Parts: sequence; C-alpha cells; structure tokens
Amino acid sequence: MAVTATTPAPRPSAAASRTGAAAVTAALVLLVAVLAVVDITQGTASVGPAEVAKALTGRAEAGDASVVIASRLPRMTAGLLVGVVLGMAGAALQAVSRNVLASPDTLAVNAGSYLALGLAAATGISLPLLASSGIAFLGGLAAAAVVLGLSGLGAGTVRLVLAGSALTFGLTAVTEGLLLLFPQQTEGLYKWNQGSIAQNGFDGVLQMLPIAVAGLVGLLLVARRVDALALGDDAAHGVGVPVRSTRVTAVVFAALLSTAAVTLAGPVGFVGLCAPALVRPLARRFRAFTRSRARLPFAGLTGAALVLGSDVLLRAVVPDDTAVAVPTGVVTSLVGAVFLIGMAAKARDTAGAAPADRLRIRSRTVFVVTTVTLVAVAIGLAIAAVLIGDTKLLLGDVVNWSQGRAGQAVSFVLDTRVPRVLAALLAGAALALSGTLIQAVTRNPLAEPGVLGVTNGAAVGAVVLVTTVPAAGSWTIAGGAFAGAAISAALVFGLAARGGFRQNRLVLVGFGVATGSAAVISMLIILTDPFNATKALTWLAGSTYGRTMPDVVPLALVLAAGLVCAVARRTDLDLVSLDEDTPRLLGLDLSRARLGFLVLGVLLSATAVAAAGTIGFVGLVAPHAARALVGRRHVRVVPVAVLLGAVLVCAADLVGRTVIAPAQLGAGLMTAVIGTPYFLYLLVRSRRAT
Repeated sequence: MAVTATTPAPRPSAAASRTGAAAVTAALVLLVAVLAVVDITQGTASVGPAEVAKALTGRAEAGDASVVIASRLPRMTAGLLVGVVLGMAGAALQAVSRNVLASPDTLAVNAGSYLALGLAAATGISLPLLASSGIAFLGGLAAAAVVLGLSGLGAGTVRLVLAGSALTFGLTAVTEGLLLLFPQQTEGLYKWNQGSIAQNGFDGVLQMLPIAVAGLVGLLLVARRVDALALGDDAAHGVGVPVRSTRVTAVVFAALLSTAAVTLAGPVGFVGLCAPALVRPLARRFRAFTRSRARLPFAGLTGAALVLGSDVLLRAVVPDDTAVAVPTGVVTSLVGAVFLIGMAAKARDTAGAAPADRLRIRSRTVFVVTTVTLVAVAIGLAIAAVLIGDTKLLLGDVVNWSQGRAGQAVSFVLDTRVPRVLAALLAGAALALSGTLIQAVTRNPLAEPGVLGVTNGAAVGAVVLVTTVPAAGSWTIAGGAFAGAAISAALVFGLAARGGFRQNRLVLVGFGVATGSAAVISMLIILTDPFNATKALTWLAGSTYGRTMPDVVPLALVLAAGLVCAVARRTDLDLVSLDEDTPRLLGLDLSRARLGFLVLGVLLSATAVAAAGTIGFVGLVAPHAARALVGRRHVRVVPVAVLLGAVLVCAADLVGRTVIAPAQLGAGLMTAVIGTPYFLYLLVRSRRAT
C-alpha cells in the first residue's frame, strides 16, 4: 500500500508576518477608535455627535460641555484603561501558568480584592483611592497565590478552574456576609462588585494611570523571560532564565494591573480571559504575535475593544435610563460565559474522569453504628435548633405548643422557628442526595449542583420571581427554581454528555453556566427596588429566615420521592457509577438511567434552592464523607449522605442565627466557610493521586 507524503504548507516569511501583524493591529486600533467615538455619543442626555464635537473644540454650550467632559469622556477613558490592563494581565497570567483559562476571574484575584475592600469598608474608615488600591492589591495577590499553589502550574485547565471557582465562592460568601452585617458601611459595594466604568470626572483615571503604567512597563520588561517559560522549566533554566522569580514577578505585575482596573471600575468580568483567547488564533498565523512584547499590547487593545464594545452594545440595546443602572461588568460576564461554554464544548477532553475514591469495604456493623449515630446527632441538633435562639425555650414549651396549649409569645416563636429548622434539615438532605446522584451518574467525585451551575440556574428562576412578583408563593417559587435548574442542567449535561461526562468539559461548561447565571442574578438585583434587592440578597445567602410550613411542603414531597427512587434503584446507581460497559452487559439502559437520575438530582436541587436559597458545597461534602465512612455501595451511601447533609445545613443555620444574635448569617454563608477548605483539600488530594 503506497503512502503519499504531503508537504506541509510553508509558513509565512518573517517580513510577511510583520506586515500582516501590523495590518491587523491597525485594524484593531481603528475599531477601538470607532467604539470610543460611539461610546462618547451615547447617554441619557440629548448630546449627539455634533454637540460632542463642539465640546471637544470648546464651542459647546455649558450644559453639553459639562456632560461630555465630566461624564462621557471619563467613562470612555476608563473603559480604554480597564480593557487594556485586564487584557494584558490575562495574557501574562496565561503565559506564566501555561494555562489558557488563567485570568483575574479564574484565579480569584477579583474575589480577593472584593473581600479585602469589604473588610476595609466594614470598619467604617473612609480610605482614599490609592489606599483602597493597595488593599485590593494585597487581597487579589494573596488569592492568586493560593489558587496557583493549589492548582499547580501547567497542571491542566480543570484544576485551576475548580480551585479558582471554589475560592471565589468562599471569599464572595464571606464578603456578602459583611454586606448583610454592615449594610450602612458597605453601601454600594455590591453594585461596585458588578463592574461599572461610569466615572464622575477624571480623578479616578488619573490616580490609577501611574499604577497601570507601572504594571504595563514591568510586564514588558520581563516579556523575554516569560517567552522562555513556554519552552518548559528545564529549557528555561538551560538558557539562564530564573523560572520561579520570573513567575512571581509576572504574577505581581498582573495583579497590579488587575488592582488598577478593580479599584477604578470594580471587577469587569472575563475580559482577561477572552482577550488573550482571541489573540491565540492570530499568533498561529502571524509569528510576530508569538512574542510577548507584541502579544501583550495586542491583548490589551483587544480587551479595550471588548469593554467599549460591551458598553456600546448595552446602551444600544437597552433604553438609556435602564442602561445607566446596568454595570458594564454584567455584560462582559455574560459574553465571557458564552465564550467559555463555546470553548469548552469544542475542546478535546483528554484528561479523563477525575480520580475516583479508593474502594473501601466497610462492615455492616460500621454502617449501622454510623447511621444510628447520625440519627441521634440529627435529632439532638434539631431539638437544640428549636430551643436555642434569640428567645430560649424549654422542651415543655415545645410539648405545650404541639398540643395547642402554649402562650402567645411561645407560639409566635415556635411558629417561626420550627419551619426554619425543618427547611434547613430537608434542604441539606435534598442537596446531599442530589450531589450523590450527580456524582454517580457523571462518575466524577468533584461534581456537585453548585459547581456545575445547576444551583445558580435554579437561583435565577427563583430570583426572577422574588424581584418581579414579591407576593409569589412557595409553589410558584419552587416552579421557577426548577425551570431555571432544568434549563441549566440541560445545557451543562447536554454539552458534557459527548464523550461520557469527561471532567474537563463537564466542569468548564458548568463554570460558564454558573458565571452567566450569576451575572443575570446581579442584573435582576440591581434593577429591582431596594426592598426586593435586600430580600433577594438575604435569600441568596442561603437563609431560612421567614420560612413557613407551606414553603417546606414541596421540598418534603420531592425529598420523599427522591429517597424512595434512590433506594429502589440502588443497584442501578452502583452500576452507573462503575463504567460504560458493565451496565450495558447486564442489560441496563444506561442513557435512560442517567437521564432519570439527573432529572431527579436537578429536581432535588431546585426545590432545595426554592426553600432555603443557594447553599453551596453540601452536595459535594456529604457524599464524599459518606463514602469515606461506609464504602461506595449506594444502599449505604444514600442514607448516610442524606443524614450528613441535614446535620451540616441545620448546624450551619443554627450557628448563623445564634453566634452573633440578634444579627444573622445565612446557612449558605456558613456552609461556604466550611465547604471551601474541604473542596480545596480534595483538589490537593486528587492532584497527589494523579
């Protein structure tokens, strides 16, 4: 059999590459200039292009000149600066980590800065802009160091995204707790966190400009050494490049750039991810863009085009009075989420599934003792949660209340407290069962409703009703939450099913859906009135505050049905969690079984979100702990995981409403504080196993 050799197409010459790169750069500069001009002409005031031109030449009326000089020009300049620094920061972070998904968002730089500024604001001390910038820099740099240390450099996209998203979730939960505890001191911080380039004068731009210039110059000075890192650590050492110091220096400069953007406009999401990704195809065509000294500025220009383009698009599509209230960062986050989902769907997944837990054989005695102990703990915790609070009660009060013989004060306390305790117990159990089903179907021990975007999707459906129909009942909110969760799950699992729910695609699509859902939630909260916004924020914190018995009924019914189904189909769960071939050999319709378990998991997660808000990591921690205690057979894992989930959420709710009484923290904030370190520990353990 003859084999015909094909001659590869010759690469363009260096001169042709430089000419093509110059032409592309000129076109991009022209695009940015056009977007800048259009952005200046947009706004609520009736100041068109002619008035803008007169204002720039000093011939406009006082009112028009004030609008242009004090508002529109600073907004456009801030968009340019933020886009440039974020684009270059993202390109630098991707180069030094050798990871195409590294960015200020995925490395939790923005979340670290958010928490640092939240802590500073909670103290009530008014800080100048430069001091705030320093605090944000330290917080963002510390978060990036943690994520890079846990994920490892060049260790793959999934571990970095998981570490970054987990740390972001935990840090954001703590910050939102500060927002609820110190509403006056932190007023405006939530809206700032969505990222807006609106400015009042040039003061902010002028103060951040030296910081941005320092970061840009620093990155360009280490550009040659950064290029050497692409050859690998050993090769870089061989040519005399200090690998560790180069990485640290580049990360510090990238964090400095991110800090300038965050301080000026808040976290403008995903510009640092999308801009370098748009440059990569050009680098394959034009060799000039393979060098950092050319690629970094081009990524900066691309970032400027993304920020200004998002602002122009927002004001062109949305009415002017509404567009003013919607931060540009919400639009860039939505664009980034779509971009990430598309990139994940097309990516070749070569990593395989995550390392499974080691097979553990536990005796029946261990299972019985564990179950009895957890039942006793759950009962004791439930009793304590009913008795302890801002008003302490006795068991006799509860007995009298159950018989209808309690006084008015005791009846009022128990009428509000008992539904809260039941909602916490049932929500924890439902989330744990949902996580157990999803981990079994995907054969991925790091899969969980929150990590995969299902929880955020359910939150979108519920928040739509909370903010637009404040009088909506529990069944209506549950239906909205299920609709949102169903849409998210269909997108995530539909795209990830190709190739057998491989870890890369599943996690990346889930991360994109969760990010897009979070942006939609932010927009809904910002556009609604302050009363509904506070109500939605409290609900998003995973609070059981104000729950009544009708709110608990849908969750109780779905949980009962889920438990019956999981126990009845426990053998199918064991088979589905093994591999692709064994279930088919034994006659199990694998596709139908997967679909059924996934629908049940989504339903459980959605009703839990509707009843208790967004509570993260329970669906991850409870199944893991259950398998560690009683082995991997689902006839034992299911009841133990359900009990663990109920205990975890009930304990979190009890601590949240008693430790700083009369103020309260949502159960979701408490589980995030517990679950984030555990999740990061699992990442470290899986890295060692790999």
